[in-house]
Parts: sequence; structure tokens; C-alpha cells
Amino acid sequence: MVHTIYPTKRFRPHRWRKYEDHWRFTVGRDPLKRLFSAYTDREVARRELYNSRLLRKQKVLPLDPDPDFFFQNLEGYMAQASVVKHHVLPAWLFIGPAPLRYDAVYKTSQIDALAEKLSALTGETVEIPRFNSTRTRLAFDDLAPETRDALRTFLAVDYEHLAGYYKNPML
Repeated sequence: MVHTIYPTKRFRPHRWRKYEDHWRFTVGRDPLKRLFSAYTDREVARRELYNSRLLRKQKVLPLDPDPDFFFQNLEGYMAQASVVKHHVLPAWLFIGPAPLRYDAVYKTSQIDALAEKLSALTGETVEIPRFNSTRTRLAFDDLAPETRDALRTFLAVDYEHLAGYYKNPML
């Protein structure tokens, strides 16, 4: 629903220039939690891998992978399923290169503070509802050592890019 009203777009410098005199903000999510959500929400809860024509046609990547197989083969799933690719691409593609040029950067855990700031700026009450609360939980320690290594490598760029906002829990 939120993405219908405010679609996610990749950062483009030419789009940025026309808003230089505006108050600019972004909301970032912890990279590991974002990847876990791509699996638990998109694959386990919604079973969206079944919607990928390319995945259904091939025989190498299962449509119901366990988390270890999914993350160890993440690049294959990205190549075969756009829903996976969109949810695991690096954050810098959407929020721009470092240094971030925002007046404020909010973590997803700070959504209430963002609503308060937007309310103060607009003089209107702003409420930001929460969506996609997945019941399935996944922890880094639940994964096989090979999977943890694959995630460390895959997320290194994101954690470096967001170092001022998120501490890499995999170090």
C-alpha cells in the first residue's frame, strides 16, 4: 500500500537537484534485518518465489528454500526473481552515495520520531502506519557458518555505507 502511494525509486542526481532547498530525509533499515525480511516476508509468508516465471521454469533453485540455501544462493534468486532482487539490492542505490545528503536519516525504529518531525514541519498530524509485520523470525546464529560468511560478504558494502547509522552485527 505504501509503495503504491510512494514508489521506491533509485537515487538519481538529476532528480535530487530540484529539491536542494527542501527538507530532505530518508528512512533506512538495518541491512541484515532487510535481508531476513526478504526471506521471511517475501518467501515464507507470501510465497512470492512462486510468482517468478523464470524460477518456475528452472530446476536448480527450489521455490521453497530453507534460509541457508536461499542466502547461499542469493545471487541466483536475484537473477531469477525480481521481487528478491528489489528487496536485497544495496541501500546506496536508493538513498544515494556517501556522504548522505539528507537533513535527517531515520532508522525504521524511529518512524514515530519522523512522524513527529513531519507533523511539526507541516502543521498537520502525520501518522505513519506499520506494515509487513512478519511472524517468522530469523536470527543470524540460526544460520550455518557458510551462510553467515556469505551474508558478511554480501552485506559488507551496505554496512560500510550506513556505518554512521548501523553497527555491523556480523563482525
